[in-house]
Amino acid sequence: MRDFALLIDVWYRQNKRNLPWRDTQNAYHIWLSEVILQQTRVDQGKNYYLKFIKNFPTIKDLALAPEDEVLKLWQGLGYYSRARNLHTAAKQILSNHDGHFPSNYSDIRQLKGVGDYTAAAIASFAFDLPHAVVDGNVFRVLSRYYNEDTPIDTTLGKKLFTEYANNLINKKDPASFNQAIMELGALVCTPKKAVCNTCPLNDSCQGLRANRVYELPVKSKKTKTRNRFFHYIYSEQNILLQKRTQKDIWENMYEFPLVEVEKQLTPSATKNVIEKTLGLIIEPSPIAEYKHILSHQHIFATFWKLKLNKPMDTSNYIQCNHSDLAEYAIPRLIDRFLEQVNSSSF
Repeated sequence: MRDFALLIDVWYRQNKRNLPWRDTQNAYHIWLSEVILQQTRVDQGKNYYLKFIKNFPTIKDLALAPEDEVLKLWQGLGYYSRARNLHTAAKQILSNHDGHFPSNYSDIRQLKGVGDYTAAAIASFAFDLPHAVVDGNVFRVLSRYYNEDTPIDTTLGKKLFTEYANNLINKKDPASFNQAIMELGALVCTPKKAVCNTCPLNDSCQGLRANRVYELPVKSKKTKTRNRFFHYIYSEQNILLQKRTQKDIWENMYEFPLVEVEKQLTPSATKNVIEKTLGLIIEPSPIAEYKHILSHQHIFATFWKLKLNKPMDTSNYIQCNHSDLAEYAIPRLIDRFLEQVNSSSF
C-alpha cells in the first residue's frame, strides 16, 4: 500500500499539469475549481475559474451578487444547478461562518451542492485533512488496479472504493495523494486509450495482468435518455424573453417564448399549436433546427419567426434589443441560434 502512494506521488511530481488552483490552499478558490470542474473539461473550466475569481474575489462578493449575474458568468458551462448551489452555499458561509470557509469535513459537507467527493477534496487540499477523494478518475484507477468489478454506481461499490482509497492514502500528505491519483486517471489511466506502458503502477496492476483494463470500471445501470421537443419564437426587432422559473433545466435563465410538445408534428400542425398556445402569430416555416444534447436529455429545438405585421399581445414578455441580451443569462442553445443570426440572415 505504501508503494502505491509513493509510486504515484513520484509520477505526479514529474508529470502534473500546471493549473492555477493547485498552488493554493485558499479554500474558496479550491471549492470554486471543484464545482466548475464537475462535468467540465479542465481546458474549458480554467477560463471560467479565472473569470469567477476576478468578478467575485471573495466569498462575500459571490454571496451578495444577484443570481442573474452569477448565472450570466456561468453561461456556456451547463449544469446550471451547480451555479445556483454555489451561490446558495456562499450565502450559507456568509451567514453561518462569518464569511470564512469552514475548515472541517462535516461542516464543508453541509454546504449546498457539496457531496462526499467535493468535501474530501476541499478538506485535503485546503486543510491537509486525510480524506480520500473518489471521483470518476479514482474509480477507474482503483477498479483496474484491484481488478474489481463491483459496480461503481451502487451503494456497495461507492463504499468499497472509498475504503480502498482511504486505506491507500498517505495520511501525512493527503493533498498530494489525492491530486496524484486523480491526475493519473486523467492523463494515463484514461477510459479509452490508457497508456499502461508509462503507468507507475503497471507492475502491480491486477486489471492489466488479467487483460481487463477496458472492461473496468463496471456500471450496473444506464439512465434512460429523454427526448424533448422545443419550439421557440424569435422576433428580430424587439426580442421577446421569458424567465424559466419551473424546477427544470435552465432554471431562472431567460429564453424566447416556448411551446414544448410531446412529439414532432408537421410544420402546419406545429404552427397551429404554437399560435393557439401563445397567442402569437408566426411565419409558416421554421427558420432553424438544432439538436442539443444534455445529460440524459436530448433537446430537439425548432425556431420560428414572429410575424411582425400582425397585432398581438406581447405584454407578458420582456422586450429588448440584441445589444441588451448581454444582460441576461441565456442557455447555450439560444446562444448558438443567436450566433447564427449574427453571422447570416434568415
